[in-house]
This record gives sequence, C-alpha cells and structure tokens, in this order.
Amino acid sequence: MQVVGLPEEDDPMAKKKKQLSPEYQLWVDAQKRFHLSHAHIQMARQLGMNPKRFGGKANHKQEPWKLPLPQFIEKLYFKRFKKDRPDNVRSIQQMVKDKRRRQAERKDSKHHQQESETPQEVSQQLNAPDLRVRSAFRK
Repeated sequence: MQVVGLPEEDDPMAKKKKQLSPEYQLWVDAQKRFHLSHAHIQMARQLGMNPKRFGGKANHKQEPWKLPLPQFIEKLYFKRFKKDRPDNVRSIQQMVKDKRRRQAERKDSKHHQQESETPQEVSQQLNAPDLRVRSAFRK
C-alpha cells in the first residue's frame, strides 16, 4: 500500500533495493549517461579508465577529430590486448553478485575450518613461538 502524495522513496512499505558501492555506482551511472554497453564498461575498467573523466573524452560533436567514446574505448582495448572484445562479458551487477558470492564462500570455508580444528590444535598454535619475530632481533 502506497501513501498518496509521498514519493516511492519516502514510502515506508516500499521494498529497499540493495545499493551498489560508490565504486560500482560510478560505472553504472557512466554507462547510462554515455550509452555504453556492458562490454564497453568492462573494457574501460580493464584499461584502468576513470568514469569521472568520460565527459572530456566523449566530446566528439564539438571536437570532430575525437572518436565517439565507445569507438575510442574499443580502439584502446584492441591496442593494448590485441582483441576486439573481452572473452567473457559481464554486467556490473553480475560482477558485484559474483564478488559477494565469493566472499560468502570464503567466509563459510573459514568458519568451517575454525569449527573443524580441535581445541588441542588451537592451543598448540597459540603456544607456538613466532620465529619471524625472533629472527628480526638476531641481526
């Protein structure tokens, strides 16, 4: 049920979407603003480009010697990687989803590893001398 007169973001019953981190949100905004495909965004990320600087590079109407931004990214990508497109094109949302999944798997495996250790193994690890610290003082 939506309250009449309130925008959707003010509606307490509206579902909240998970926000992307600012790092990824910049790329999503640049993709929308400059009409880039998922492949172009991925190529630009692999090239180490800054999405905040796309405005100066996408000025091909006022400066006719410049290539349009998608063609410019493709040209740089081919020059550096000697191929037209990335092998596996993924959207920013898919990259974030995969990253979260990997982090959850790593956290679960670490948790299971800690559960599987016996108390005797833990006490041995705590009582074992740290040889790295001792070797630093031998000089």
